[in-house]
Formats: sequence, structure tokens, C-alpha cells
Amino acid sequence: RNQLALLVALGIDNFGSGLFLPLPVLYAIRVIGLPIGTAGTVITVGTLAGIAAPPFAGRLVDRLGPRVVVAGSQVVQAAGAAVYLVAGDAGLVLVAAALLAAGQQAFYSSLFALIADTNPDGPTDRAFARVGVIRGACFGVGGLVAGGVVATAGALGFRIAVAGDGVTFVVAAVLLAVVLRLPHVRHHSDSPPVGVLRNRPFLALIVVAGLLGLVTDYFLIGIPVYVVEILHGPTWLPGAALGLLPVVGTLGATTAIRRTRRLWRTTGMAIGACLYVAWAAICLAALALPRSWLVPYVLVATMVLLAANLIGARSNSLAEAAAPRAVRGRYLAAFQYAFTAAGIVAPGLVALFAVGPWLPWVIVAVTSALAGAMLPYLARRLPRDAVTGVSASPVPAPRA
Repeated sequence: RNQLALLVALGIDNFGSGLFLPLPVLYAIRVIGLPIGTAGTVITVGTLAGIAAPPFAGRLVDRLGPRVVVAGSQVVQAAGAAVYLVAGDAGLVLVAAALLAAGQQAFYSSLFALIADTNPDGPTDRAFARVGVIRGACFGVGGLVAGGVVATAGALGFRIAVAGDGVTFVVAAVLLAVVLRLPHVRHHSDSPPVGVLRNRPFLALIVVAGLLGLVTDYFLIGIPVYVVEILHGPTWLPGAALGLLPVVGTLGATTAIRRTRRLWRTTGMAIGACLYVAWAAICLAALALPRSWLVPYVLVATMVLLAANLIGARSNSLAEAAAPRAVRGRYLAAFQYAFTAAGIVAPGLVALFAVGPWLPWVIVAVTSALAGAMLPYLARRLPRDAVTGVSASPVPAPRA
């Protein structure tokens, strides 16, 4: 029952995210009327507010449990969507971006602890993959709906997407608060656990996850701008690309898990990093293509990104397995800074289209290659059972 309630709530949440998460920069440009450079910069500055959320969220997870924090974060994100809906200038866009960022960072700081708690037996890779499939599929449906609404209704379609996003956040929070029944178990340690700042391998994992996470964030908000504003493609194409990713991913996730189950988590991440470099190069080459080739080319490029995600999305399970149980909430909240940084940098990368349409793609390729080069260090220094995904010994029962 708990697993089903969690999957339904997260599916609803991600359907709403698919409606609007890829569109804030384009929304600020097309609906509010901000220049492309201003829109990217303002949203980047607003996203900085999310930096303060993970430490508080991590302590609340260790003290109250992840369910409370996940539901509360969705309420905060709903408030951000409401502000976007009434925004008419850069100031309110800044407030809306700050609320969405703070809620989103708290959400991801607590989500993976919640998934692990609803699937307590064995490695979490399959549980994370199952949740990823549901979230990805619902996000893709939301992206397709948003693409259709925006293409047919213009500015009103953007506002419908924002309103729908806010409503789904509220519904998901209510489901988690009312239906999910998951008692919080506090873990104890006989000796004080090492703090995150003193755990160098875990800090390196945060850096690697941030470099790889930048690709996904950049794809979500950069592809709509790149395809519509730079390549002058049809307005429905970004929604189709965003929808293709989770739809095909849902069909291939089970096969990918089965075929790669013997890979170490760090090895899968390294393969994903190489594919991200290839994806950036393919997208950059689109600048030289005839416009008539654009639609199939963008969709094929998205398949390369899909392969990278299916093989390389191991960082969350690696972090959850490597975190000390007594302070897991704080470790996973610190781990969220990887994606906080990626979320901050991604709109700034989109703003660099104003400097040159090639520049963001070069940066994405370089950062992905750097992440891949750091993974052998992680394989040597992180706990072996976390790296391999195979428990070395049974985990002792926690004390309530």
C-alpha cells in the first residue's frame, strides 16, 4: 500500500512538473516579455534561494522522517507556481523561482530516503528505477500535454501549464499526508558519525553528481530555447523530445536494469558520462543541418541522452548506500547540493546562447568528461558494497 501510494503521488507530482519545469525561461520570454539574457539571469538568481533548503530538510528527515518533508516541499512548490501565474515583471519571476527552487531542493533532499524506507529490503537500485520509470513517464505525459497546449493556445497555454503544475503539487502532498502510512525509525550509532565535510569521497561524489546532473537540467530548460529560439524549429518539437525521453525510457528501463545489473554503479555512471559528451556534440552539429532535417535529428539525439540516463543514473542509489545510517538525512541533503548547483548553473548556460549558440554545448561536454574522469577515484574510496550494489553483510536492525 505504501509503495503504491508513493508511486501515485510521485506520478501526479511529475505530471505537473512536466507541464512547466522545462518552460520557466521560455515562459518569462514569451508571456512576461523579458529578454532572453534577463530571463535566464533572473531565474538563476532566484534559484540561489534553494541553497538554504537542504540542511534544514536533512535535519528534519533525521528527526521527523522523510514523508513530512516531501509533502511540505510540494506545498512550497505550489506557492511558487502560483506566483509565476500572477508575475508580470522580473521581480515576481525572481520570487517565483526562489519558491520553486527552495521546494524542489527540499523535495529531492528527502525523496530518496522516503523511497528507501518504503523498500527496506536489499539494494535500492530497483526501487529507484521503478520510481524513476513512473516519474519519467508521467513527466513525459506532462511535457506532451504542455507542448500541445502551448502550440494551440499560445500565451494562455503557458498559463494553463503553470496552473496545472500548482494543482498537482497540492494533490500529491495531500496523498502523501493522508494515504501513506510509514512510521519514522531513527537510526543510532555507537560512535559519532563522520560529518559530510570530513568525508572526502562523499564530497567527490557530490561534485560528480552535480557535473552529470547539469546535463539533465540543461536539457529540460535549454532544449526548448535552443530548438525554438536558435534553430527556429516548431514549437511542439521540444515537448515531443521531452515526452520521448520518459516514454521510451519506461519501455526500456526493465531491460536496462537486467542487462547492467552486474556493472558497478561507478562503471554505469562512467558510461553515461561518455554518452552525455556524445549527446552534446550531436546537438551542437544541429546548427549546420538543413531545417527540414531538424525534427528527426532532435528526436534521435534525445535517444542518445536516453541511453545515458538508463545506464548512468546510479548516483542516487550510490549516495544512499554510502551514507551513514544515523545521519542519512543530512548526508542525502548535502548530496542534494549537487543538483542545487546544477539547477543554478543550467539557466545561466541557457543565457550563454546570447553569446554564442555553440558555447553551452561545449561546456556541457567538458563537464561530463570531467565527471567521467573522477569516477575511478570514487570506485576506490567509497564503501565497496555501495559501489558494487551488493551488501557485504546483513544490515543490523535499527533501534527505534
